Formats: sequence, structure tokens, C-alpha cells
Amino acid sequence: MLTRDQSALLSPVERDLRLDLFRGIGLWMIFLDHIPHDVVAWLTLRNFGFSDAAEFFVFISGYLVGWIYGPIVAGGWFLAAVKRLWRRAAELYVAHIMLFLLFTAQIARTARRFDNPMYQHEFNVFNFLSHPDELIGQAIVLKYKPVNLDVLPLYIVLVLAAPFVVWCLVRRPNLTLAGSVVLYVLSRWFDWNIASYPTGTTWYFNPFCWQLMFVFAAWCGIGQIDKIAGWVWSKATMGLAAVWLVFALLIVMTWHVPALEALIPRSMIKAIYPIDKTDLDMLRFTHFLALAIWVTHFISRKWRALHSTWLRPVILCGQHSLPIFCLGVFLSFSAHWILTQYTKGVWEQLAVSIVGIVIMIGAAWLLDRAKRVPNLFVKVTEVEEDEAALDNSAPATTAAAAPAAH
Repeated sequence: MLTRDQSALLSPVERDLRLDLFRGIGLWMIFLDHIPHDVVAWLTLRNFGFSDAAEFFVFISGYLVGWIYGPIVAGGWFLAAVKRLWRRAAELYVAHIMLFLLFTAQIARTARRFDNPMYQHEFNVFNFLSHPDELIGQAIVLKYKPVNLDVLPLYIVLVLAAPFVVWCLVRRPNLTLAGSVVLYVLSRWFDWNIASYPTGTTWYFNPFCWQLMFVFAAWCGIGQIDKIAGWVWSKATMGLAAVWLVFALLIVMTWHVPALEALIPRSMIKAIYPIDKTDLDMLRFTHFLALAIWVTHFISRKWRALHSTWLRPVILCGQHSLPIFCLGVFLSFSAHWILTQYTKGVWEQLAVSIVGIVIMIGAAWLLDRAKRVPNLFVKVTEVEEDEAALDNSAPATTAAAAPAAH
């Protein structure tokens, strides 16, 4: 049994602005990718490789869990980690339900206002509008999810499991990672997934497979990656990663330029397809790792540009990822509606994309300013009174007002 170390709770954690930067970039990519036929979406990662913003978020979340809560659990404060992480899971759940209700209301109002049922079918809310009593219950248990709302349920499950993952990683890091690999293989082999709605469907992001990315990131976050840093960033490994990134780029280019597909051997096509996102295809996983190797090689934690004015907007978005993600879902539908109802010209696509990102930056700035406003509260403490005071009917409690400490 680990001895409790008080310093594990009090030691400050240095913020890694790289994580905020990449999380902010991921939020922008998700917003753009959710706008169909948007020319600006050609700049997102999915058009240049096998992985996309989903890998960004799951990896960063897992890394932060290992980095922040690894020392806490190692210090003997497992229940403190459970309390904080499960509270975060509850926040994610509430955000998902509120986002679900507001998002479906937005689509329903748009469909009625413009007499266009396409929105109901395209975003998988037609059944909800036809049977709201049944679908609300299915949404509460995370079975029914409209389009673009699949990722938060995955995070909820991973964060709920996070304290136990960290507990195992602190004690047997390599064995825990091996167990995660075994679960990944078995879930793909036996088609394990969580049931969804309607009957016969499953979650778009299979938690039994995506846990591998989360656990591996947490394994890195507790410091295990440092033990093999010389091998990971060796010339041989980085060369192999570069070749894999180029190969992925060439394959993805065949999706957009049909003439290039003839250059790919049939045997290779059969070997690599389908590149499954639901079950986290290994091509996606390894592509993200190859990209991460090169990115971390060029961008260190002390990279001076992280404190520049130019990167501040995207870092702000990354520091408020949950509300900005929810806002991005609304903005992506609004942009889709504008392009569908009015025009899909290139200039209009550029306009809605830029305006949406500017709104996200503005919201992040407001959240950051609000966070700096002092919290005023009244702290109530119980004070034990002696028997004489009790006989004189003295109050058993006193209240002391104190401003928030900063």
C-alpha cells in the first residue's frame, strides 16, 4: 500500500502550452470538418493523412490524465483522483445532454422555419422529433446521438475509467499498456462495442478500441516515454515515421484525385482498406504517432512562439476546450445552413469559416477574462462550544466571511 504524500496534492503542475495549442487547432479542425463541402476544410489533417482531430483530443486527454493524476495516485491519494475525475465526467455528461437538447432544437426550428426536412434526416434527428419521449430516454443513457455528437460520450467513458487506469499505470505501467493492447485486439476480433440506438447499431467511437490511444497517452504522461526517448527520437525511428507520413499522404491523395488510384497495387488496396475510424484502425493510430514524433521534435515545451501574440487565439480556445467544442457544433450547423439555404460559393465558404473561428476566439477570450474575475464566497466553519456556552444557548456555529484567495 502506498504511503500518502501531502506534497502530491500541493505540488504545482506546470502548464504545457503545446497541449493547449494542439487542442485549439483540433477544435478549429472539428468545426471546419463538420461543414460539408467547405473549401477551408481542405486545410484540416484528415485531407493529408489517416488520422484527424479525434486522435488529437483523445491523446491529449489521456496524456493530461497521466501527467496530472499520476503523481497524485502515486502519492496515495487515489480517492482524491476519483473525486476530481468523476466530477469532470459529470460535467462532460451534463454538457452532452445540454448540447443534445439545444442542438436538436436548433435543427428542428430550422427544418420548420425553412420547410426543409433534409436537416432532420442528415443530422439523425428525425426519429427524435417523431418520438421525443422515447428518444430522450435513449439520449440520457447515451444510446441515441445525433450526428456530430458522438465524441463526448467516448470522453465520458474514458474519464470514468481514468482513475483505475492511472492506478494500474502507477504500479505496473508496461503490464497495463499490454493489457490495453490485448483489449484492443479482442474488441476488434470479437466486434465488442456498446449498443446504440436504433437497435442493431453501436457507438461510432468504440470505447474498447479507442481506450488504447487514451491508455498509451496516459502511459506517456506518467513519464514512461522518457525512458525510451533516445529510441523514439532516433534517426532511424524518425526516418521511418517520415516514410509513413509520406505514404499516408499519397494514399489520401488517391481519394481526391481518382487518376492516382490506378498507381496503387490491388494487393495493397485490399490490405489497407477499410481504414476504420470506429474501431481505431492501426493505420490511423500509427499515423498519429508518426506525426507526434515529428511535431514534438520541432516544438519543445519551451518553444518561444507559444507565448507569442499570433498563437494566443488558438491557445485560448484550447484552454477552454469543452465550451468551445459545444459552440463549434452550433456554429458548424449554422454555417451548413447558410451554405445550403443561400449559396455555396467559395467566398461564402471562406466567410462562414472565418466568422465561425472568430466567434470561437471571441468566446474563448470572454471565458478567459471571466476566469480572472475574483470569486467571492462566504466560508462557513463549525466551532465547538463548551458546555457552559451551550447552557446559555450560545450558537453552535459561527460564520466568517473571507474573500477568495488569489
